[in-house]
This record gives sequence, structure tokens and C-alpha cells, in this order.
Amino acid sequence: MKYLFLILAIFASSTVLSEPVNLVSYSEMVQSNDNKSAYRSKFAPVPGAPNIDLVTPKLEGAIVSPTPIKMRFEAKSPSTIKPDTFKVFYGSFQIDITERLLGASKVGSSGFSIQEAALPKGSHKLTLNIQDSEGRVGSKTVEFEVK
Repeated sequence: MKYLFLILAIFASSTVLSEPVNLVSYSEMVQSNDNKSAYRSKFAPVPGAPNIDLVTPKLEGAIVSPTPIKMRFEAKSPSTIKPDTFKVFYGSFQIDITERLLGASKVGSSGFSIQEAALPKGSHKLTLNIQDSEGRVGSKTVEFEVK
């Protein structure tokens, strides 16, 4: 019986509960939304650049926080994705939040996923960039609202 309690105590102390990763603060969101510019730069995608696809969350419905995020990368053959070139920028100020995301997920050649990303209620815009082995940069901007 004594050993059972010891085993349970070791198991309980080694169990780590997953906490949502805070991607942006409330003040970063407010400042970014207050700075919406009437002008947006237009760009044409680079031919052959990698694709970045948002798998989850589905943007058609209401998004609640915390929410899972899953992105998929696809390179045009014969090039390959270079995961170390991945960048995520937030809002109109293009705040680099890459390290915050990397603290919760490993980025691989096929993409990344986060179980629980915490975002304040309001409007958000993420710009994601990834480069392939031929130096072409794929970019994806995702705009959504957290309810």
C-alpha cells in the first residue's frame, strides 16, 4: 500500500497540465485595431511559392478562446519547406509573435498546430510567412473575430 501512494505521488507530480498559450495581449489587440489604415498594400503571390492553409479554426463560425490552431504548408515540387524561416506577424503594427507561437508548437515542413491559443475577444489579423528551398516566400493573412 505504501508503494501505491509513492507511485501515485510521483505520477501526480510529473503530470503537466497544458495551459493555453497567449498569442497577443488585450492592449496589443486594441492598439492594432485602433490603427487600421484605409490603405492596404496589394501584392501578387510569387509563382511557385509555398501555400499556407488554415485547417482550424474554421472561420465561417464564431471563434472562442482558447481555440486550437492548425496550419498546413505545401511546397511546389521539387522544392521543400524550410521550417526555420516561419514567421507570424500580428495586426496592423505587424508585431512579430513567432516566438510566442514557437513556445507552444514545433513548426515542421508540413505545418504546425497549437492545442489551445488564447486570444482576447475582438478582431484579429495574423500574417504568416514561410520560405521554400528555392527562396520563394509564401504568405497568408487571416482575419477573424473572437467572440
